[in-house]
Amino acid sequence: MALNHLPPAIYIDDDHRLLGLVPLLAREPLIAIDTESNSLHAYRERVCLIQISTRQVDYILDPLTIGDLSPLKPILADPKIEKVFHAAEYDLICLKRDFDFTIHNLFDTMIAARVCGYRSVGLGALLNEFLNIHVDKSHQRDDWGWRPLPADSLRYAQMDTHYLATLRDHLAGQLAEMEREPEAHELFEQMCNVRIPSNGFNPEGYWRLALPNNLTERQAAVLRELYLWRDQLAERRDVPPFKVLSDKTLISLARQAPQTTGELAHIHGMTPGNVRRFGRDVVRLIAQGSEAPLPEPPEPEPAADPRVIELYSALREWRRDRANERDVESDVIVSRDALWSMAENTPTTLKELRELDVLGPWRLQAYGDELLALIQRHIPKKRRPNRTSRDHET
Repeated sequence: MALNHLPPAIYIDDDHRLLGLVPLLAREPLIAIDTESNSLHAYRERVCLIQISTRQVDYILDPLTIGDLSPLKPILADPKIEKVFHAAEYDLICLKRDFDFTIHNLFDTMIAARVCGYRSVGLGALLNEFLNIHVDKSHQRDDWGWRPLPADSLRYAQMDTHYLATLRDHLAGQLAEMEREPEAHELFEQMCNVRIPSNGFNPEGYWRLALPNNLTERQAAVLRELYLWRDQLAERRDVPPFKVLSDKTLISLARQAPQTTGELAHIHGMTPGNVRRFGRDVVRLIAQGSEAPLPEPPEPEPAADPRVIELYSALREWRRDRANERDVESDVIVSRDALWSMAENTPTTLKELRELDVLGPWRLQAYGDELLALIQRHIPKKRRPNRTSRDHET
């Protein structure tokens, strides 16, 4: 089906319309959901659209004009209603952060595709694979906080959920055929518990640029002045910091420390417009950083125990072998963080492994014994228990 042949989505832009929609959604066994945020266009991103599709109708909700979205909470939390997302993690973080929504009964089409062994798992690739639909991705960088949104942008947003239910059906069938449903559903459930990252502005964040680029402490002092100024200006103008000056430009300014606005023209990213807008401030800040007290670099992370690294490497090799046997990506087997936790904590019984809380019940059952056997081969003999891990179960 071509994009312009879709029936138009129903636009929900006030509280009254939302209250009318909620009982309709409450009767659905399945809804598909996506969000659009303005991270490329605002200092603090926010959800600007919520797309919801049933198997019959597409809806687009406008959080910028709806006063209270809380009537959706019971719908999203209802375990009897399946919620279909594609690559849910970012959407779940945004919905939790902006509206305190909790999702239960999730089906993620990207996760399902990965468990089935697909390597190209973008929505466009999967729609092309299963439904022979070609998606126009030219609106990915649209400013979703703009109002009114162009019709083409709304059509693009509608496409992100319109076919998700059908795609879900294809992938659910493959999971069942491959007997991988429990494995996928364990990952779905874990995704529902995604945590909101702490991503506020860090005034010490300039070290993230200074250290990998081998800046001297004096250059880091210059970078600090520019980094703090950039964030303040971005917040005032309500744009992402990179739209003021890029990280690469800040590093070049700190390294070369131009002393006049004329010298700024030789710095990557200092366009004539940027020199005109920011030139005097930048030169002043460079001079200020050149005289400021030298900052103290953060303490380096302590070196990992060589025995931990050795065990982690063995666990990674085991994971790679299992992934090759099953023709999936390695992290479908077990996550990197789970491997590292096992290497650091060296559980020797199923009880200890379960208490690490890094494997769900399916993976504990499928891989627990061989993981414990591998760990026991790599830890000092004196730490090995005399009894088997099964004997330690309580």
